[in-house]
Amino acid sequence: MLLANRTVAEHVSKVTVKNKVVPFPYRVHDVPDEEKLKVFATFAARYGHRFNTHTSQAIAGSFNQMLELAKGKPEQHVLETLGIRTMAKAVYTTDNIGHYGLGFEHYCHFTSPIRRYPDVLVHRVLLECLEQDIKPIKHLEQQCRHCSDQERRAMESERAANKYKQVEYMQDYVGGEFDAVVSGVASFGFWAETVEHKCEGMVPMSDLYDIDEFELMEGEYALVGRRTKLRFGVGDKVKVRVVSTNLEKRQIDYSLVGVGDDTPKRRINTNNKMQGKTQAAKKKTGRKK
Repeated sequence: MLLANRTVAEHVSKVTVKNKVVPFPYRVHDVPDEEKLKVFATFAARYGHRFNTHTSQAIAGSFNQMLELAKGKPEQHVLETLGIRTMAKAVYTTDNIGHYGLGFEHYCHFTSPIRRYPDVLVHRVLLECLEQDIKPIKHLEQQCRHCSDQERRAMESERAANKYKQVEYMQDYVGGEFDAVVSGVASFGFWAETVEHKCEGMVPMSDLYDIDEFELMEGEYALVGRRTKLRFGVGDKVKVRVVSTNLEKRQIDYSLVGVGDDTPKRRINTNNKMQGKTQAAKKKTGRKK
């Protein structure tokens, strides 16, 4: 499949009309975002992986070396997950900048015309090139942008459908406790995905207030307690309880039960403590009477 897609793109890239390259819907993938890459490289260095960011080839080599060395190690999942998030999104365009992820100078989508419209466009251009009867498609770049937008919408619809079924499934487990893995962090809490069901939900910051005040460390993909230094980083194991589900919002709310094999110590609420002492004193006074 990859060879067919590459071969077609290479062939058409060499065809010209009136000394101009034939407009063609390439499938391109840009180099990683520089800022995202810096953050990820800093994070990967914590596990002993060094990144050479001087050239795109060096970056690719560093990624491949990291993935190879991380195989079978505890950090494998988190490095793979965050590495993918660092990458740019592939799109359709007439501006052939190559496909960074595959390492191809020329690439297109040719092999699935029954399910992807960009492949139909490719077939039309290729047929004209083979028959030497080329009629450049007007506004092809606009059509490419439309295809890219529709692809994103389809992916969003797929995620929304998956999320809906996750929430629907977890409705029967409200109050249940599950082993989970931190899948994302934000200033307002962290997301956790159950190991058994792969159902993702949010542990809000409000649930963590009685443990500590947590600060988002973007360069470490983690929430870190200011007093306890307790960390909730992407890939960390936690135990959560299902608090509520909302099908309309496609939302699952979790509360934190444990971190790894431990239960985090909650801070004592001084107001409740004083109220408890007052009530105990009243009971003691009542007994004397």
